[in-house]
Amino acid sequence: MRASILVALFALLPLTSRAQEFNCSVSVNYRNLTGSDYTYLDELRQRLTEYINLQRWTEDRFEEFERIECTMQIILLEAVSLTRFRARLIVATRRPIYGTTQQSTVLQLSDEDFVFDYAQGTPIVYDPERYHPLTSVLNFYALIALGFDYDTFSPEGGSQFFQRARRIADIAQSGGASGWSVIGGDRSRTDLITQIMDPRFKPLRKAYYDYHFGCLDHFVSNTDTAREVMLEIVEGLQSLAMNQSRSYYLDQFFATKYQEIAAVFQGSRLASQAFDALAQVDPAHMAEYNRMME
Repeated sequence: MRASILVALFALLPLTSRAQEFNCSVSVNYRNLTGSDYTYLDELRQRLTEYINLQRWTEDRFEEFERIECTMQIILLEAVSLTRFRARLIVATRRPIYGTTQQSTVLQLSDEDFVFDYAQGTPIVYDPERYHPLTSVLNFYALIALGFDYDTFSPEGGSQFFQRARRIADIAQSGGASGWSVIGGDRSRTDLITQIMDPRFKPLRKAYYDYHFGCLDHFVSNTDTAREVMLEIVEGLQSLAMNQSRSYYLDQFFATKYQEIAAVFQGSRLASQAFDALAQVDPAHMAEYNRMME
């Protein structure tokens, strides 16, 4: 498990060499806004970068090279007032593929319903038990990112972080905050965390571990076995896809991974079998899977 490995390793390292969990690049794009001078939002970018990277999110100790590579893009779409903004938030995290110099994207989400307030000079304060339109969303996605990352190192290893994200969603939803409602759509933050924690989605939770630790981390050293593991994952998700239509969680998995999956099977003896399964479980990306068969 990641936690035990990190604790054993970092106990041998000087305290000064230990770092927080994220190495996150935050951007704030306000080019769509007109009518006022919004250059002060550059200050927001710096504050949010410090907020994500300097906040202690776990009890584990991370060495610098173990920090989770992350990007958060805030694209401001509209100034509702001088200090209130409607934005799109894009969150992505990556994980190293062991035995290689490459990385795999673990999480890639686009939140289209991000409304928050920010006035110049406002401090960004961490308070997970109190709803705030800006920090509650950031806290939620930081915990989601941790949950996804830990799930790739041990089966359901991210549960504690998903539980904390669920708590934030409950607080936000009780106040009727934007982007958290489960009414009128199936892509809210609450929908995502509800599906992650739903026992019916345990096969997908386990798939994240098998995919990264069982397949990608051993692909170079044992390619044939790694491909067989990947095929088992795809075929194992078929019944989930049939029983859970319009699943945000499952759609997110394939939207993030479809190109990587195709690359794993391309030119292999398992390509045809994988294609048949992918045609059922992920028809949205058939163009890529067709290229896999060329």
